Amino acid sequence: MAEVATSPTSDQLLVVIDPVARRRDGESVRIAKDVLSGGATTKVCLPDGPEEFARALARRGSRRPVVVGDDRALMRAVGLLHRQRELTGCALSLVPVGGALSLARSLGVPTGTVAAARAVLDGAERRMDLLVDDSDGVVLGAVRIPPTGTAGTADAAGTAGVREEAGAGLPWLRTYQSLVRTLVAVRPSRIATAPEGGPSRLRVEVDGETLVDLRQPVEAVSVVPGPGGRARVEVRPVSVGAEASPLLAEGHTVTVSGAHFRYRADALVSGPVRTRTWVVRKDAWGLTLPT
Repeated sequence: MAEVATSPTSDQLLVVIDPVARRRDGESVRIAKDVLSGGATTKVCLPDGPEEFARALARRGSRRPVVVGDDRALMRAVGLLHRQRELTGCALSLVPVGGALSLARSLGVPTGTVAAARAVLDGAERRMDLLVDDSDGVVLGAVRIPPTGTAGTADAAGTAGVREEAGAGLPWLRTYQSLVRTLVAVRPSRIATAPEGGPSRLRVEVDGETLVDLRQPVEAVSVVPGPGGRARVEVRPVSVGAEASPLLAEGHTVTVSGAHFRYRADALVSGPVRTRTWVVRKDAWGLTLPT
């Protein structure tokens, strides 16, 4: 992950408060607004859903965008700016509020509300590498491919979370969501014992060179942006007897192919797909972090 620190470019802030953060922790949202407005000129936006979130970012003008929300809110902002081809010239800031904050923590963002808001005001922009896949999806932290059949629970839970966000303010939909969450809670035991669960057979290629082919079953694959615009790839073969050593490689382009597989990109589960390619974009996005 490459880093080039620069000073924030604008004292005018566009504070976009994710609706999930408002529902989960209104007090932390209030504290964030107070700290930010006390140190800069702010315009606060309260989008009710993903479409309004996107419009707020698109109309930011010269203001520095500050996202108040969890990992998913940050991922949404980066993805939107990438698709608008405006990510390179835009430094994002994040005040983490919500339940899923592991990505924010791994990127170096303080998880305390006051500390994070102060970092927005006094910190510096650091440029970071990004993984971009062949469907124009972005990955900030890591891609992980678990054994076959184990991603279904996370996928169901993630889908329920998206439905919850999209249905904010609709009583009938909240009733439906409650039923979905109940069904999801019942499913994991059945999924865990599903006969299709087990090692994956995948071909993993790094810069055109095969790291593992379909003959070798694997337990897990991970792809993480590394230093110098290269991705770090780790493949864990299935062990027979003694524990098998992981296969390691670095490169600019990583392609995984084989039977239909699901993968987790940051906090989202995607697939099934038969093949997916990720390319590292060096210094592709900027995040304001403490100095």
